[in-house]
Amino acid sequence: MADAVTTEIIRHGLLAAAEEIARNLCRTAYNTVVYEIHDYGIGLHDVNGDVVADAPGIAVFTRGNDAGIKHSMEFLGVDAMEPGDVFILNYPYWSSAHTLDPLVFAPIHAEDQLIGFASCRVHITDLNQKDPGYVLDSTHKSQEGLMMPASKLYRRGERNDDVFNIIRFNSRMPKHTIGDIQAQVSACITGVRRTQELADKYGVAVLTEVMESIHEHGERLARLALAKLPKGTWSAVDYVDDDGINKGELVRLQCTVTVSDEEMVVDWTGSAENVEGPINLPVGQTAALSSLIFKSLTTPNSPVVAGNFAPLRVVTVPGSVMHAVDPMPTFTLWTGLLAGEVILRALAQGMPELVPACSGGDVCSMMGLGINPRTGEPWQEATNEAVGYGGSAHHDGEDGIMHLSEPGCRNNPVEVLEAKSSMIIDHYGYRPDSGGAGEFRGGVGVSRSYRFTAPSTGICLVYKTKTEPWSIGGGQEGRPNRIVLNPGTPREVIQGGSYNKLDAGDVLVNATGGGGGYGLPFKRDPLAVAHDVRNGFVSEESARNDYGVAVMEDFRVDEAATAALRA
Repeated sequence: MADAVTTEIIRHGLLAAAEEIARNLCRTAYNTVVYEIHDYGIGLHDVNGDVVADAPGIAVFTRGNDAGIKHSMEFLGVDAMEPGDVFILNYPYWSSAHTLDPLVFAPIHAEDQLIGFASCRVHITDLNQKDPGYVLDSTHKSQEGLMMPASKLYRRGERNDDVFNIIRFNSRMPKHTIGDIQAQVSACITGVRRTQELADKYGVAVLTEVMESIHEHGERLARLALAKLPKGTWSAVDYVDDDGINKGELVRLQCTVTVSDEEMVVDWTGSAENVEGPINLPVGQTAALSSLIFKSLTTPNSPVVAGNFAPLRVVTVPGSVMHAVDPMPTFTLWTGLLAGEVILRALAQGMPELVPACSGGDVCSMMGLGINPRTGEPWQEATNEAVGYGGSAHHDGEDGIMHLSEPGCRNNPVEVLEAKSSMIIDHYGYRPDSGGAGEFRGGVGVSRSYRFTAPSTGICLVYKTKTEPWSIGGGQEGRPNRIVLNPGTPREVIQGGSYNKLDAGDVLVNATGGGGGYGLPFKRDPLAVAHDVRNGFVSEESARNDYGVAVMEDFRVDEAATAALRA
């Protein structure tokens, strides 16, 4: 039996191995979305496919990896997973993501037995989906690119050229696509080797016992935290802008959360069904986003392990937007990014002191692609944009950081975007007055302006522009996201999710939303308001109208005028 010291050594060895997988991936990937943005999900899993260690990236990827491995074991059988094998899976309904987020995983063997898996999921550039870059209007899985149901990239350590050739001949950018998949393979092999080293040092019996202990400890922590939460049932509704086909028609997301002594149930019954466009979610991602919110409430300060989620039950309706079934389109996965805050909106009714108001609510991605006139080569670059977080019972929302669905991610630096594309960044900064007013204000979003220097395609992936970020306790709502094409010209268009054919000189401005406010704005400390005005987060006009605070030119509070405004 493993003692406590050995358990901790092995646990940290697994965590260190997961981090090494991530570093290996970032050093070998071709795609800036991977090595700059950290658009990946990495895990080490036990023999059942349950995660025991991960490295921060896109949070909803890692638990989705569990689901993908489990489906693959059911599909192929464990006996088909031999030492040296490496698999790729991107069939959406099993892999928990769209076709361009393939899961690559490798079985881990020691002492002639299967003991676990190493996994790595990233966003790759192209698998012959109907449109270059991203698909916003598919209506059937057949339009969404090459699909692989747990296929062997390597057989017992030997490269399977049959599969690689199929991939190569089904990609508009085969060099980048193959390069990123090989980076995933290299990353997984790193995880296999490091786990085998732990098995060699401590023995398979001890290692597997420690994995079980890691899950049991994770479950105990979650249940202790669950016991302290308020009990009850609460429901909330929010909306995705549209499904990409039926423009202007909001898509309903409904969530009912029940917290009891034994479990938290997240029930998505009542969400839209028979959605025509590609915003439908594989159920594995629905479970993963629900897990993210559950963990933030129960075990936010400990690493992810599958045991953390034993007290969580997720309910969905097959065929709904929260549970796609074959052949429903799934390419535009933005529902999974927006839905987490529907859970928070429900919980805010029963535990407003424990959850924040809504953030800007989206990852606000902008993707560009075209032919670079400097090199004559095709380019494709993307970045996710920061939003403002919602205010909470104890502090203001953070200003301009990655959305809660992607807490381990970063944006793509200006220098990288300009060097690798036909885009120039004309402006990049905070978006004043975008955060909702409150005793604790919502964080502000940001604004970035892209000027295209050659004919290009600009793909805007923003699906919360028509509903405002909700507030708590009398705070004001935040300003929503918006995309502006050619602002200040006769050709100005305000939009959200869109696929734009652009000429040289065209400009896209990505303006992200601010968080909702918490509490009554007139209860905010006037000095805090003056500080916000000085830093450019709040305008003088908003200070007067929303907070009842008069701020002088030297950024001091005019106490007499403020008293009159607040009377």
